[in-house]
Parts: sequence; C-alpha cells; structure tokens
Amino acid sequence: MEGLAGLTAADLFGGARAGRLPATVITPEDPRYESMLRGMNHRFVARPDYVRVTSTTEQVVAAVGEAVAAGKRVTVRSGGHCFEDFTASPDVEVLLDMSEMTDVYFDEERRAFAIEPGATLGHVYRALFKGWGVTIPAGECTEVGVGGHLAGGGYGPLSRRYGSIVDYLHAVEVVVVDEDGTARAVVATGDPGDPNRDLWWAHTGGGGGNFGVVTRYWLRTPGVTSDDPALLLPRAPGRWRVGFMMWTWDGMTEEAFAKILRNFGTWYERNSAPGSAEANLFGFFEGLGRTGHVMVGASVDDDVPGAEELVTGYLDAIAEGVGLEPAHRGQQVQPWLYSASYPGHGDPGNEHTRRLKIKAGYLRKGYTDRQISVIYRYLSTQDYVPAVIVVGYGGQVNTVAPHETAVAQRDSILKAVYLSVWGNEAEDEAQIARLREFYREVYADTGGVPVPGEVSDGSYINYPDADLADPEWNTSGVPWHTLYYKDNYPRLQAVKKRYDPLNVFRHALSVRPAD
Repeated sequence: MEGLAGLTAADLFGGARAGRLPATVITPEDPRYESMLRGMNHRFVARPDYVRVTSTTEQVVAAVGEAVAAGKRVTVRSGGHCFEDFTASPDVEVLLDMSEMTDVYFDEERRAFAIEPGATLGHVYRALFKGWGVTIPAGECTEVGVGGHLAGGGYGPLSRRYGSIVDYLHAVEVVVVDEDGTARAVVATGDPGDPNRDLWWAHTGGGGGNFGVVTRYWLRTPGVTSDDPALLLPRAPGRWRVGFMMWTWDGMTEEAFAKILRNFGTWYERNSAPGSAEANLFGFFEGLGRTGHVMVGASVDDDVPGAEELVTGYLDAIAEGVGLEPAHRGQQVQPWLYSASYPGHGDPGNEHTRRLKIKAGYLRKGYTDRQISVIYRYLSTQDYVPAVIVVGYGGQVNTVAPHETAVAQRDSILKAVYLSVWGNEAEDEAQIARLREFYREVYADTGGVPVPGEVSDGSYINYPDADLADPEWNTSGVPWHTLYYKDNYPRLQAVKKRYDPLNVFRHALSVRPAD
C-alpha cells in the first residue's frame, strides 16, 4: 500500500465499518456538483475543478497524491463550518469532502476511542453515550464536524469541568505530503518517545488545514489505563439542568445593562477555579439588537450535588442590583442526550445562517467599563447589529500549561463572540462593515484587536477572522499569529516545515513554514 508504510492493518481498518463508499470524483458536469460546493457560510462558494468524496485513509492518500502531482491547489472540508473562505477560496482546484468518514468506535489495540473527521458532534455524542455512557467536552453546535473542531482546540459546556477536547487527544492519523510530493499517512501520538509527537502536538489546537488531512483521531483520558472503555473518557451526564433570565430592551438603561454584564464578568472572575463546585457550571451572556433581547443562561449536570442551588445562585448574582426585572426567568431539567443532540442553527440549508461574519476574543477578566459602554451603545440604538455572545471558560481548561498543547490561552475565564448573520448578498458590505467597526471600538485601547494583556488574551482560531491579518483593521502592531497562538507559533512553524514543506495545505490564516 504505497504511502501507508508503517501503519498496521488495525490502524487502517480496525473497528471501522466494512461498507465504504467508493472513491468518487464529482466534476462540474455532474448533477451532484452544485450540491457539493457550500458549507454553512454561503458567502463563500467553492468552484473546484472537481470534488473528491473520500471514505478511507487509502482514498485520501491517493486523492492528495493525485492533486499534488497535477499541481492543483487542494483543500479539505469535513463538517463545512469554516467561517472564512479557507475551503472555498477562488484558487481552490480540488476539494476533498470528508463528510462520509464518520465512524466512532473503540479501538482495542490503542485502548482509545477512534473518531473519524466527518463525524458531526451530534453523531459523536450519540455514539459515545449509547455505546459506553461517556462523552467529550466539545461544542454545542451538533452539525460541526470533528475534523476541524478538535484541531482548532474545541470547547463546550463541559469544558470548565473536564477541560478542552484537545486534552483528551491520544493520537491522530494525518495524510501529509513530503518534499518530493509523496503523500503518506502518519500516525502521531502524545507518547514522549514518538518521533512524530510534534505532529500530534500541532493538532492540539494548531488549527485545521495547516499540516495535512486528518483521517482519524483517537481520544482517551490521559493517565487512565483501565481495560474498561467506560472509564477511558468522562462520564456523560444523565440529566442536564438549564436556567435562564431574559430581558427585553423596554426600560433597559445603560446602568442596568452595565450591571448585568459587569456582574456576569465578576462571577467568572470569582468562580473559575479548577475543581470547584462552580466550575461545573457553564453559562453565557447573549446580547442582541433592539429587536432582540439580553439573556443570561446557565447549564450543569443535574447530578452534581446542589445543581439547582448552583444555577439559582448564579442567576441571582448576575441579577443583583440591576433594578429591572427580567421578562422571563426559569429552570428546567431534560435528558442530557436530548440537550446535547438538539439541532442548532448550523445546517447549510438554514435560511438564517446563509451568510455570516464572526470575530472573537478571549477574556482574562470581565469587560472594562468603556467596553461595556460601547457594547450597550451598539446594541441599544440599532435593530440589526452584531450579536454579542460571551461564554464561560476556564476551570479545568486552565490546569494545562500553555506550551503543553497548541492552545496557548490557558488562564482565560471567558470567550467572546461577535457575530453578524444575514440572508441577502446585497447586505454583505454593510453587515461586515458594521461588525468591523463594532469590534474595533470594543478593542480600541489595543489597536482594534484583543491583544494579550490584563483583560484580553488573543483570539480563537476556530472562529477565524482574516481581518486580524489586515493592517487596516489590526493597528496594534501585534501579528495575527500572536493573537491566535501566542508563543506557540514558532513551534507550529517548525512542524509545518517538517510535515508540509511544500505548503500544500494553506489558507488566509494558515501557519507559515519556518524559514
């Protein structure tokens, strides 16, 4: 098997389903072609020479080798949830579609759970829960593919309790391209003696589309050696408690708004210690324009002792001193699998997510008063403005040193998202301009971007924003790669040079090879 040297039969086939799609090539003349071009963000539509639908590692090796030999620009899509044009830029000539590689199984040989990159988070949650009663601390959007989510340092409602998903990465199988253009599959593990360990490390938050094509991940809790698969990943909750408070804009003064958002940040400043009872709780703040609302939510495993009191105390702390009663407040408990598998708004066909732009930032503490004032002014004076969503972070995530994985932000307590969503192409320019101005004002003290410092700690590569590499919108003098990777970038560059010396896998924010 050319290009697969060093891999065992178990690596290639162990545990995977026998029925696989044949290697498929879809060209512009094929009636299937138009259905293969769009991901979630319809601002970007690929027009490749052909789409290769792959379902095995062997097929990926062949597809990559063929594209490289022909001198064609190749890119990879698993779940299709990239917010920028990384998989649909105008120069893309070959699109590898990984969405049929969806197996989730326990690999007896590696004593770890194998997950293929096309599996969506919802599929992974269901398979792990039904098969073994376990889960992973990954994201809420169930249609997101594991391929990019994990490589970019994914997180979710269980991360304050269990850490980042990358903290469970045991091994990764990647199709890379050597200096002579040969495509081959490599299995890299976190074992200290593994000669490919740096390739493993690069996939613990280094971002997708940088080093090769991921064809499989293996996950397990580090340091656990049990023979029982049910003990090799975190136990999944049985029931999930959610609580919320929602205010309309009627009567929402700047003082009331500031109190809500300030209380929100203060709670996380005081309650993000790893292993604390409060670290079990995941919460969020959501601010929409005047046609929307201001909402604070919380969720927790209902089997955690005092779960109801924990949520109540959280909501009380944020409502304290606001002086405006929420229009709605409540709690409910539902089966965890229902909560984890409930479809989000990420379906590529969903009218409400056809076109979007996103920006982000880590927070080491709550927003400053000036930032809160900016956010209030934008949200309270316009009907159609970017949404602001701030989610709880920290807890167990912050027990890992910044250099141990490629996720460098290991002392933040919040993660902020600034998002515009619209449906009409004619609105593109206005919507993007509005979001850019908003973001620039929020971070006006640091050159329009979240420069690592006392309050901010850079941005999150899974919410990519090409503006961070544009000096018109980033006037901080701090390069985009420092905002995403901080001091880990030189090591990522070294990995890039070793495993992708021809820079086959690239995009607007891809890691550049070391000189």
